[in-house]
Amino acid sequence: MISIHKNTLLDLEFFTVLQQVADYCICSLGKEAVLHIQPIKHKEILYKELLQTNEFLASYQNNNRIPNHGFDPIIKELKLLGIENSFLEVEGLRKILSIVQTTNTLLTSFDKFKDYYPNLYTEANKVSPSPEIVKAIEALIDRFGEIKDNATPELFEIRQQINVVRGKINQSFSSALNSCSAQDLLDDIKETVVDKKRVLAVKAMHRKKVKGAILGTSKTGSIVFIEPQQTLQYSRELANLEYEEEQEIIRILKTITNFLRPYSGILESYQQYLIQMDVLNAKAKYAQSMNAILPEINSDKKLYLRDAYHPLLYLTNLKKKETTFPQTIELNPDHRIIVISGPNAGGKSITLKTVGLLQVMLQSGLLVPLHERSSMCLFDRVLSDIGDNQSIENHLSTYSYRLKQMNYFLRKCDSDTLFLIDEFGTGSDPELGGALAETFLEVFYEREAFGIITTHYANLKLLANELPNMQNANMLFNQNSLQPMYKLVTGQAGSSFTFEVAQKNGIPFNLINKAKKKIERGKVRFDATIAKLQKERAKLEKTERSLKQNEIKKQSEAEKLEEINIRVQKKLESYQELYDNNQKLIYLGQKVNDLAENYLNNKQKRTLLNELFKLVQIENSKRKQLSKSQQKTEKAKEQEIKKEVEKKVEVIRQKKKAAKKAATEQPVKPKPILKVGDRVRLEDSRAVGSIDKIEKNKAIVNYGMFTTSVSVEQLELVEAAK
Repeated sequence: MISIHKNTLLDLEFFTVLQQVADYCICSLGKEAVLHIQPIKHKEILYKELLQTNEFLASYQNNNRIPNHGFDPIIKELKLLGIENSFLEVEGLRKILSIVQTTNTLLTSFDKFKDYYPNLYTEANKVSPSPEIVKAIEALIDRFGEIKDNATPELFEIRQQINVVRGKINQSFSSALNSCSAQDLLDDIKETVVDKKRVLAVKAMHRKKVKGAILGTSKTGSIVFIEPQQTLQYSRELANLEYEEEQEIIRILKTITNFLRPYSGILESYQQYLIQMDVLNAKAKYAQSMNAILPEINSDKKLYLRDAYHPLLYLTNLKKKETTFPQTIELNPDHRIIVISGPNAGGKSITLKTVGLLQVMLQSGLLVPLHERSSMCLFDRVLSDIGDNQSIENHLSTYSYRLKQMNYFLRKCDSDTLFLIDEFGTGSDPELGGALAETFLEVFYEREAFGIITTHYANLKLLANELPNMQNANMLFNQNSLQPMYKLVTGQAGSSFTFEVAQKNGIPFNLINKAKKKIERGKVRFDATIAKLQKERAKLEKTERSLKQNEIKKQSEAEKLEEINIRVQKKLESYQELYDNNQKLIYLGQKVNDLAENYLNNKQKRTLLNELFKLVQIENSKRKQLSKSQQKTEKAKEQEIKKEVEKKVEVIRQKKKAAKKAATEQPVKPKPILKVGDRVRLEDSRAVGSIDKIEKNKAIVNYGMFTTSVSVEQLELVEAAK
């Protein structure tokens, strides 16, 4: 069972948070409910509310928006339903209709998107829809909130008669107006309205000439307001009909009220459900304003707050466009208690309040502003002693109040308690108060309680250093600029920088030196040593960060160089293979060319064929017998090499085309006319043949071993026929 004292909520400014949440509510009952939020005692209810709030928050970022939940309270209407023979006004029926329709819309929506909002869907299932209420009220009231003419046959008949009489009144009044106007009996305004009746504005001197009822005069008495005699009879008839209409409407309202009485419990549940939706929406909006999340909740008593923000400070700084420094802090069974030390105005108290406030907010069903990888646990009790708390009414000094608090802590502290104490041990003699504070801290430690304290006392810092499940922490302080760095570092106590802060605030240096001489040298040396260690730690952290950055940079550069090296190696291997293949092709081409030259000279076909066959056998003897997989690999390599060659050849071709284009731009000498018997060769070729026949711009060229048909345009003249 969770129990958090009201004093703790006041210390941590929890009610200020609730006021900020309430500002996001859209109805008065929702605001009232938010302001009465307390830490939730039962864990099951707490988990349910946290999950529902988280689902509401998620709805802002997806397309499955939750419908509007706004409503007008029906507190008065619910009371009237509980009173016999009472009846609801039309406005009350309108509010009931609105609240029922809004609830039914929400229930339908959650049923449709139950996979997205399972917890909100489960909550919605506790409420039953009532379409019969909507049907009954809509049968009587129109969209303007008025009783419909056809609500009953009697009302319809009465209103028909009212319309007829009103027509007669207008007709008779217009007749009287025209008559009096023609006789110049009326003032310039001619007519006006008195007691919701049209009256003639008759000049006072002519009032006896106009028959009718006098309903008033002007302030000066120069005008008399008269209802014409012709309309008086119809006005009385209208008044009777309007009375009948009123009585019929009351009868209708009594009937619908009696119909709704059995549903009063359902209507109250609808109102409570919509209040709950308003509270959840306000919590989600508040979470959205500061990027709050639902962290992991563990059962291992581990509290790990990463990049945690104080909500009030964060939102205040956000308005001022100032930076808020997050803190990272961890409590677990191995390090249950943290003793934070350091200079004043360094952020100790804010860090303490941040932990306490986030814990109380989470245990009250609110999301908290921290990193998504944070993890929190639940405590049965949160105890705090923060601030002066001097009580004039009870005649308690600061120290007396603190002793009273410690007595309460000693009675309540156990392994399921989180205690938060600011400036532990202050308010009395430093040595005596410090000794008593040390004793209290030992008791809390023995009871395995979890807690955070802030202090300047050296004995508490030493105790935290000696006990295994307790640790020191300090708020970093820049000794050069004498400015706080607002960063919590665990594992080492912090110096109070008493004299440094005094120097920063303009205290003369000679007075500071004089003060140093008045206290024990050992204490000064101890504080100075802590300050020196803190400074060295800051330097080491800076060096470590720099080394890590350099290491990451060098590692990245080494990986890049390795990647480049691999690419270069592959390129070299590819070019080597390409070169070897090209050399091989050049060798074979040279051999074939030599054979062609020999054949050209001696015309011996047999010798040519023998030499070609011998060349093929020699090349085949060099090839190895490869497996299918090896053949595929070799084929793939050949394809790659072929692509490379094609790229090279394409470059050469482009160059040749460019050269040819440049040549064509120069004056070209006329091409000789070829005829049968001419010795010719193809452009860019060394093989020479003779023309056997020319037909339709095609020439049959004989190369000895074979003949081919070639376009005349592609041939170059080597030697003309004699």
